[in-house]
Amino acid sequence: MIYELSDIEIASPSVVRQSAQDFARALAETQQYTAFLTAVEQLRNDKEAQQAIAVFQEKQKSLQMSNMSGELPPEEQAELERLHQAFINKPSVEAYFQTQDDLMEICQEAAQHLSRTIGVNYPSACNAGCCG
Repeated sequence: MIYELSDIEIASPSVVRQSAQDFARALAETQQYTAFLTAVEQLRNDKEAQQAIAVFQEKQKSLQMSNMSGELPPEEQAELERLHQAFINKPSVEAYFQTQDDLMEICQEAAQHLSRTIGVNYPSACNAGCCG
C-alpha cells in the first residue's frame, strides 16, 4: 500500500539524517556515480570541448537576444545546429551525457525501491522533475 506523506509517522531528524548519509555513501560507491565523476573531470579538462560549448552558448545567447519572436531564419537555425553538433560529438561530451543518463537511471531505480520499501510514492513526493 502506498501512503501519502500526511498519512505516515515521521522519523526523528537524526534517524532521517543518518539514513540519508548511508544512502549517499552507498550511491557514491556505485560504478555509475564514479563513472560520472570521471566524465565530469574529463569534460572540465577538455579545452576543445569547452571551447565548442562556449561558442554554441554564445551563438545561442546572441540569437535569443536579437530575435525575440522565437522564429529563427533557416540559416541561423542551421548554424546553431552545426555548433550544437560540434560540441555534442566530442568524446568527452558524449561520455558525460552517457554517464549522466546511467546515474539518473540508478537514482530512479533507487527512488522506486524507496517507494516500495517505505510505502510512500517517493517520486511524487519530490519537487517536479527531481526523481524522474
